[in-house]
Amino acid sequence: MSRPVPAVFGSVFHAQMPVIAFQDGAWQPVRWQSSQDLTLPAGAHALHYGSECFEGLKAFRQANGKIVMFRPTENIKRMQQSAEILSLPKPETEPFLAALVELVKRAADEIPDAPASLYLRPTLIGTDPVIGKAGAPSETALLYILASPVGDYFKAGSPVKILVETEHIRCAPHMGRVKCGGNYASAMPWILKAKAEHGASQVLFCPNGDVQETGASNFMVINGDEIVTKPLTDEFLHGVTRQSVLTVAADLGYRISERNFTVDELKAMVENGAEAILTGTAAVISPITSFVIDGKEIEVKSQERGYAIRKAVTDIQFGLAEDKYGWLVEVC
Repeated sequence: MSRPVPAVFGSVFHAQMPVIAFQDGAWQPVRWQSSQDLTLPAGAHALHYGSECFEGLKAFRQANGKIVMFRPTENIKRMQQSAEILSLPKPETEPFLAALVELVKRAADEIPDAPASLYLRPTLIGTDPVIGKAGAPSETALLYILASPVGDYFKAGSPVKILVETEHIRCAPHMGRVKCGGNYASAMPWILKAKAEHGASQVLFCPNGDVQETGASNFMVINGDEIVTKPLTDEFLHGVTRQSVLTVAADLGYRISERNFTVDELKAMVENGAEAILTGTAAVISPITSFVIDGKEIEVKSQERGYAIRKAVTDIQFGLAEDKYGWLVEVC
């Protein structure tokens, strides 16, 4: 059976979504409602003071017909971490996971065949209808989950030009590991400027020359048999895909160097033949084709190793390779 894939990534949703409310100091039973609308008081804390965070993960239709999710408990853990930092009620693991599983079951017929998938977007928002709480957390919250059939975000051969930005930062450094809308909004002016002035796809934020991440993805350099990436700090998002890629790459024989490195080092590695990649849920890996550094475009000579690592990860997701890491959760 052919399953149509929306032309615009994340623009079409399964008809229903699970909603779990935090009220009276406790998480309530899940309820199901239309995914087209969400009713909130105009004074909701999330709308005025940014008390919100979200996650992104995928479910896949494998070659044998099974439906699986990729590492959902890691995304749950990261949302719990975000909630704690934002002083939001922390979702409970088991009801959260059960809601994800049930949503995927209900949307199973809408999941496209490989290389497409079902994108899942859990979202947690503070709902206290009090605009006088600028200095206090929301004591009520909603957790809801959208499901969206999506095509393959990755288009092999598409140019991925990155502008290296050393003056501005992506977001407040202590908030970097929180997956919240404010961080994406904070990076937007520099991304739009990079697209308009350089035709760049993204901005690699490197405050004071310290290589960190782009506005929407983690960043790595493949320097021969070594993969170089920044160690985990509060300054950037601790990606589930990032960790998955590093694990698979290590098994493929790469040395993993999680260390600080500078723009000068990055430039030298690329000029000497290194590859560079972005990692994230949507595309898994996007090999970079060029950098703009100090106004000069530097070509990345090869993307071959990035493609190979990406295939090793997606083969696990689609059931074409053994899941020896126990990352997949079978749904149906």
